[in-house]
Amino acid sequence: MTVNSDKLLEAAVAAAEEKKASRIVALNLKEISLVADYFVICSGNSDVQVQAIATEIRKQSEMLGVRVRGIEGMDSARWVLIDLGDVVVHVFHRDERDYYNLERLWSDAKVVELA
Repeated sequence: MTVNSDKLLEAAVAAAEEKKASRIVALNLKEISLVADYFVICSGNSDVQVQAIATEIRKQSEMLGVRVRGIEGMDSARWVLIDLGDVVVHVFHRDERDYYNLERLWSDAKVVELA
């Protein structure tokens, strides 16, 4: 079973919401980058919450049959990057998110309206 990038985006956002991630933003990169179709950016208030959000996203993706290509940053839990192929998820500790400001770096991308 193949999961399209839109369904994978929905699953990643739902998993982040499940673990009470804050400031969830999805950026549509389809027209501007070959890296991925979407970036999801969200925040956790503590190292433990960041790890819980990342773990839930991985778990939900695997339940859909999506192979997680890589997860970086789980040990420090300051910025966890989850590569799901067409969707790349960035889970930041709230203190790190403003510093890296990925939304500004990818300002050419359209923000996806999340339901």
